[in-house]
Amino acid sequence: MPLKLTMKFRFSGLQWAIGSAAILFFAPVWAVAQGGSINGNVLLPNGSLLNERARIILQTDRGIKSNVYTDERGHFQFNALTPAIYEIVVEADRDRFETSRATVEVFPNAPSIINISLKQKKAAESRSGPRVVSTGELDAAIPASARKEFERGSEAAGSGKIDDAIAHFRRAIVIYPQYLMAHNDLGAQLLAQRKLDEAKAEFRRAIQIDPKAFNPRLNLAIVLVQQKQFSEAAGMLKTALAFQPDSPAAILYYGLALEGSNDFEGAERALKSAHELGGAPYAMALFHLGQIYMNKGQRKPAREMFQSYLREAPNGPDAAEARKMIGVLR
Repeated sequence: MPLKLTMKFRFSGLQWAIGSAAILFFAPVWAVAQGGSINGNVLLPNGSLLNERARIILQTDRGIKSNVYTDERGHFQFNALTPAIYEIVVEADRDRFETSRATVEVFPNAPSIINISLKQKKAAESRSGPRVVSTGELDAAIPASARKEFERGSEAAGSGKIDDAIAHFRRAIVIYPQYLMAHNDLGAQLLAQRKLDEAKAEFRRAIQIDPKAFNPRLNLAIVLVQQKQFSEAAGMLKTALAFQPDSPAAILYYGLALEGSNDFEGAERALKSAHELGGAPYAMALFHLGQIYMNKGQRKPAREMFQSYLREAPNGPDAAEARKMIGVLR
């Protein structure tokens, strides 16, 4: 007879990073098993996403350790890092921006989240000629005082000062109630404090401001999954994936929502896709695949999924449960 178990939806290992209007920042990220990681975002001086490539240099007091380039959304990541204090150097368009630096501490088996805001060179302010304009820059109605509060909130969030970040984002919204990024990032910080209903309200407000905004839609779905409102979460994610079909975070949560709705075939496809796209940081998909196979009575693939999960996340939030399941399946 098939071996049944109750599906577990534990999220103690999830982390989120600051997000903006239509681009994913606040995706869940799991640390690579062999060390910590850095997940960062580069912001323009006005707080919107950098929409061009920038070189990111990771260094210690012994010199440069590694360097990468941001994607077209200003995101960068370093994996499998030895716990230590690192300096990050951001080299963007040198005609327009100053070189930016930030310090970040990396902890074992956990992601460190950081946002780095660029500073515009004075000479660049009067520079003529065409340049790329990001979506975030088009909202010229955002007052300078609101942008300043948003920047302070982003800095506080990057330093782990959640209460300070919340206060700054709230002030930004008081100054400019239509500030989509501030609503989204406030929701993200409330989510980090497990204030799910308050976070949900902020994400819904951000979606009202821009129904095509991907980031708050994904964040809202994360809350809905945690609250076991799987049907609404699946619908929310289906729309989000129409905007960004290759987002491993959205696909992962779509799989979790389908799993919670007992659509195991759809969940299996989504979870496999999320792990194929995202790799080891999305090891959670393997654990949930193991659960699905157990409920379908497929003992061998279930055991293989739990074993794969432990290889990629031996200290993950579901590691103890995975080991227990492997023992049951022997």
